[in-house]
Amino acid sequence: MTFCIKTSQNPLIIYSGSHCSIVDREYLYKNFPNLEKQLFPTRAKSLKSESGNMKSIRTIIKDIIIPHEKGNIRLNPEFLVLEDAHIQGFLMGTYYQWTYGINIYNSKNRHITRSTNKEIKL
Repeated sequence: MTFCIKTSQNPLIIYSGSHCSIVDREYLYKNFPNLEKQLFPTRAKSLKSESGNMKSIRTIIKDIIIPHEKGNIRLNPEFLVLEDAHIQGFLMGTYYQWTYGINIYNSKNRHITRSTNKEIKL
């Protein structure tokens, strides 16, 4: 899945294995070199993962648009910028799925729904 920040398309992983939404520092700085002023300190200094501890260095809040033929989904999530996430894109954790009422159903066809009960077929 991709989403838009301004006019650029970016990979978005909707992930049920993480509460937090994260982005790798190297990916962010490479693709958005002018975002330094939009970063702010984070409360979480490190996170635990199956592969070890990950160092949280900053937080960024971005308006994003997930384009879809049946209506765009507009979100304003907070992403932790991690020193060593090794992700090529943005990972949206369960907190923002819950906050925005996003549900993904993997039945015969994959569907994404929002709390408005409008089902969007992917």
